[in-house]
Amino acid sequence: MTGLLREAVTRAATWKEALLTASQTRLAGVILDEIRSLPEANLGLSMPRDDRLLRIARALSERPDDGRRLEAWAAWVGISPRTLTRRFSAETGFSFTEWRQRVRLLRALELLAAGKSVTTIALDLGYENVSAFIALFRRVFGSTPGRYKF
Repeated sequence: MTGLLREAVTRAATWKEALLTASQTRLAGVILDEIRSLPEANLGLSMPRDDRLLRIARALSERPDDGRRLEAWAAWVGISPRTLTRRFSAETGFSFTEWRQRVRLLRALELLAAGKSVTTIALDLGYENVSAFIALFRRVFGSTPGRYKF
């Protein structure tokens, strides 16, 4: 969210009347323009259908901080890493890595809403450093997590 959009929405939230004045109508137009200019973030996260992949997806959803590599996950469910990679992409529309990142970002949004600090969130989600988490968050949402939560 841009600073302009945040301030415009904050102003609009104070409006009491159902009918907008001319200046309110202009500001509403600015809000819509700003929303249209934001980068798209597809947060939909489909689950795989294959029982083995579903087992992995559920485990990652419950523990997004689990840092096992793709090879370890493949061994855990008894398939080859190549099959895991190919099937995961075919069934979810995301690579294994992208899917795991999205699980972590969805959990990050929950934790931000709960008031957790950015450092705590990054470390709790298994990132080795806070900078990597902030960079991914900014790339997907167009804002740092610290600015996003306000």
